[in-house]
Amino acid sequence: MNEDFVRISAIIGLGNIGKKYARTRHNLGFMVLNKISELWKIAPQPGPGDFYIAENNIEGNIVRLIWPTTYMNNSGLAVRQAVETYNIMPGNILVVYDDLDLPLGKIRLRHKGSGGSHNGMNSVIEHVGIEDIPRLRLGIGPMPSEVDPVSFVLGEFPPDEREIVEKMIGQASEVVLYSLNNRLDEAMNKYNINPAPGIIEDNSTGAV
Repeated sequence: MNEDFVRISAIIGLGNIGKKYARTRHNLGFMVLNKISELWKIAPQPGPGDFYIAENNIEGNIVRLIWPTTYMNNSGLAVRQAVETYNIMPGNILVVYDDLDLPLGKIRLRHKGSGGSHNGMNSVIEHVGIEDIPRLRLGIGPMPSEVDPVSFVLGEFPPDEREIVEKMIGQASEVVLYSLNNRLDEAMNKYNINPAPGIIEDNSTGAV
């Protein structure tokens, strides 16, 4: 293990709380956290704020999985509560969320950047007050031109896309777990395989 890497101590999955949203495109962040919590055999519990939380001890370090309950557009409120409650620096969190700007199955790990068109990530940046927040973006695009964006992200994946989606969730979970014990640069290099669906792609300079 590297001794000088910035340790990820909280993984934030963005999504909408409730069964009606559980399998929608906008809930990919929740799906990845659900996968990791299953692998760790831990169940989320209500936290001391607007979020659910599950904790695991990784080599003597507490790692927290956090599911905001504020709904997507107000995700930053829950994230700010969590980082203040547990005294977590923004650079030590990893936010996982869906992204219309990436093709379905593509995954991109970044150190920082704007929230782009994603209201949830923009809310996180607004409430935390800094763009230097590591994030893992999961592609759900392209969106058909005739489809309303809200309807698209709140819609479920059709049957012919589900195999790619499950593969992407599995790979995203692997990236998160690797990032807990390695530098983000190393995680980017390790998973920077292009261009097959469900495979990670990254620009380490932070440019979109």
